[in-house]
Amino acid sequence: MSAVADTHAQDHHHGPAKGFSRWLLTTNHKDIGTMYLIFSFAMFLLGGSMAMVIRAELFQPGLQIVQPEFFNQMTTMHGLIMVFGAVMPAFVGLANWMLPLMIGAPDMALPRMNNWSFWLLPCAFLILVSTLFMEGGGPNFGWTFYAPLSTTYGPPSTTFFIFAVHIMGISSIMGAINVIATILNLRAPGMTLMKMPLFVWTWLITAFLLIAVMPVLAGVVTMML
Repeated sequence: MSAVADTHAQDHHHGPAKGFSRWLLTTNHKDIGTMYLIFSFAMFLLGGSMAMVIRAELFQPGLQIVQPEFFNQMTTMHGLIMVFGAVMPAFVGLANWMLPLMIGAPDMALPRMNNWSFWLLPCAFLILVSTLFMEGGGPNFGWTFYAPLSTTYGPPSTTFFIFAVHIMGISSIMGAINVIATILNLRAPGMTLMKMPLFVWTWLITAFLLIAVMPVLAGVVTMML
């Protein structure tokens, strides 16, 4: 009996993981929210640097700083990084921080999925940015993917760009499922749907919209192959 008690006591002295392992394996909603916000800020700086290249090229008529093909690639990458890498992760990070606190939940309903949905994002954007160094350069048809530019003039790296968008979509769907499960199942006693803060309501609706829209986006970009 004492051996069991000693083992149980030792288990409680380990504490949380330290260093990089803490952030890699964490399931705490505040830690994951912080990582989302840091990632969003890093992508904001990267997308902002691309915007500076675009504005420098347009600064004066006849002034050519970069090649036209690279300018188009910067325009495409800037839009994708700002929307999918800066704006959306910033809101998801804020949701991770605030939703459990607002509804009285101890954490998100699916904490391991929460961790996994974040770490998919750096993988997706590494693939996306790596297309700039592939043969033919990165996608150069604008971040709206309008045909016929995206279907006729896309470089060979378009396949990797599509794969990156799929990974982003999977991350968004996993995050949306987590938000819905948390709001519907982990509200504090006495907190009905009508008593929830407006921020929670906006995220509940947004999560359903993400689940509806992301498969459509995945299908559309796959048609570019």
